[in-house]
Amino acid sequence: MADLRKFKAWRPKKGLEAQVASYPYDVLNSEEARELVQGNPNSFLHVVKPEIDLPKGTDLYSKAVYDMARDNFERFKREGVLIQDEGPHLYIYRQTMDLREQYGIVGCVSVDDYDRDVIKKHEHTRPVKEKDRITHVDITNANAGPIFLTYRAKKAIDGLVRRVVENQPVYDFTAPDGIRHTVWLVEDEGIADALIEEFGSLDYLYVADGHHRSASAAKVGNLRRSANPDYKGDEEYNFFLAVLFPDYQLNIMDYNRVLKSLNGHTAEEMFAAVQDKFSVEKIGPELYKPRQKGEFGMYFQGEWHKLTIKGENVDYDDPVESLDISYLQNQLSSPFFGIEDPRTSDDIGFIGGIRGLEELKRLVDGGEFVVAFAMFPVSVSELMNIADSGQVMPPKSTWFEPKLRSGLLVHTIDD
Repeated sequence: MADLRKFKAWRPKKGLEAQVASYPYDVLNSEEARELVQGNPNSFLHVVKPEIDLPKGTDLYSKAVYDMARDNFERFKREGVLIQDEGPHLYIYRQTMDLREQYGIVGCVSVDDYDRDVIKKHEHTRPVKEKDRITHVDITNANAGPIFLTYRAKKAIDGLVRRVVENQPVYDFTAPDGIRHTVWLVEDEGIADALIEEFGSLDYLYVADGHHRSASAAKVGNLRRSANPDYKGDEEYNFFLAVLFPDYQLNIMDYNRVLKSLNGHTAEEMFAAVQDKFSVEKIGPELYKPRQKGEFGMYFQGEWHKLTIKGENVDYDDPVESLDISYLQNQLSSPFFGIEDPRTSDDIGFIGGIRGLEELKRLVDGGEFVVAFAMFPVSVSELMNIADSGQVMPPKSTWFEPKLRSGLLVHTIDD
């Protein structure tokens, strides 16, 4: 049973929401973040990317960075850029991208549910990134960015959400990238309690995006428990911020691969290896985007090729091994290109589908990489099946769009 809880959000003062709302910390590098905040002291990037307010070259994991995050957050509260609701609420967060809408319920979920795998995961986390987020949460005393969760949809939940969004939103703006963000406060306590009850009947929630943030939030909660052995269980550090979307509304984009070398092989040897595992059709210079599972686009020496998996090499009974990404890694990337561990190899790059196939072409044509592989997106059902099996997906398997904005709704763990 999934535990959903109301919270007293810190959120932008009316009229400042478009200034405050920012990309998540892991979407931009430091230089991109510095550019975006020029002329905008209210951007929440000052909290989630606080190195932008320190000299260039500052160690991203230094105490000064985390202290700056805390100081900027406290400044936002002190100056009234962020205000806190007087009582605890749930919220509805709609994102609109290319006329497609997704409606998330914003609340807090339980550290216990995370630890007991009621909240299921599908990716490994990296210790250095976990430590970074643990320190950020601990020093700011806040979940600055929400975790992106999904669940198997229920008509009753959809119906309750529809009732909320008939009312006036508290925020409604379109960001510079064209994504529209709309937030409603669930003021009807009957609806809020009904939502909590409906989620209580769900067996599982699933991390869609934010594995490092969820792992770190749970670990901070457990650290606070250890420091307070008489804790009651209702303290805010026992819960962390999440937005929960029904599975059918989500959009997973392709997560493509670029490789730096042929691992000492010739072009002829590469094509022989590719033809051993794929049916190959030459497309030419025009971009080729895979149209279904089992198809890939390969860009090499100015031309695209359509690759189709030879099915006899696929273990369709294994939810991980049957992924296109697993097939590429096991049949080609590892044995031919020498990419033994894509999480640690310096010879592979990962390009989110939001950047388009033109980015793959640009990287190869520019000489930074020699060959690119365009993927067909993983499905939400594949993600859930893998999480249910207790396995994990290969690294960089899913790219969700649109990204949740940070700063619209913030949960503090010391209230």
